[in-house]
This record gives sequence, structure tokens and C-alpha cells, in this order.
Amino acid sequence: MSKAKHYIPDGLSAVIAQLVVPDAHALIDFAKKAFDAGDVNVMPGPEGKGVAHGFFRIGEAAIFCSDLPGFAEPTKSNLFVYVPDVDAVVAAAEKAGAKVRTPVADMFWGDRWGMLEDPWGNIWQVATHKEDVAPEEMQERMASQMKP
Repeated sequence: MSKAKHYIPDGLSAVIAQLVVPDAHALIDFAKKAFDAGDVNVMPGPEGKGVAHGFFRIGEAAIFCSDLPGFAEPTKSNLFVYVPDVDAVVAAAEKAGAKVRTPVADMFWGDRWGMLEDPWGNIWQVATHKEDVAPEEMQERMASQMKP
């Protein structure tokens, strides 16, 4: 064992989402199918059952997961994920078991965006950035889009 070089492990950031669900293996499978998640690593729980600590990446972001009873209570989270093709990802996520909560559309802030709910109740906001919008124009777009 060697002393850590930094207080954050190499390749990770200071803040990492962790999803605790009843079946972490199924969550990892969902993330692979829906978001092309990679860099998967799973440490089994005691006696080889469940997932004490799981890890996967979507793009450059690391996500931890677990289903170990007593370690943490199940969570419901809201994650925002940028992807190269939001329409393709939402279609893949729906095929993998997600429900579309908000269909994909072009948004006033410059993203093409949609919202999903995975089988465990986690919300995934998925977007592809399409244009840079100045703050003043964003305010105008928002005002005109949200008029009754």
C-alpha cells in the first residue's frame, strides 16, 4: 500500500453522484444500454452478493452505485447529462426501460433537451448543446416561451 498522492483519487472529481438502488447490476446494465456507459467496475458485497460499490462513467463523469442493504438507503436523484446526440440517447434509454417524462425539444437556453425516469425513479435530464445564447437573449426567449 502506498500513500495517496492527492486527496481525490486519480481520474475522479470532488463531487460524484452515487445511486443506491435495489439492483445495482441492473442499473449498470441500464446505463450501458442508455448512455453507452463504460469503465465499469463492481465490487461484490459480502459472500459475493449484490454490489457493495459499483462504478461507471458516462462521458468523463464518474457515477458510483450500490445495492448493499444497510450501507445507504435507496436514492432518487436528478442527474443532468450532456451527450453528443440527445435524440438517440433518449430512444436508447426508453428501449432500456426508461419512461420519457418530457419529450426532447429545442430549449431557450440553447440545448436540445429531454427528461427521463429510470426504472428506479431517478430522473435523467439529457441534453445536447446546440447554440451559445447570450444571457439577454436567453431571458427574452424564456419570457416569450413561458407566456400563458
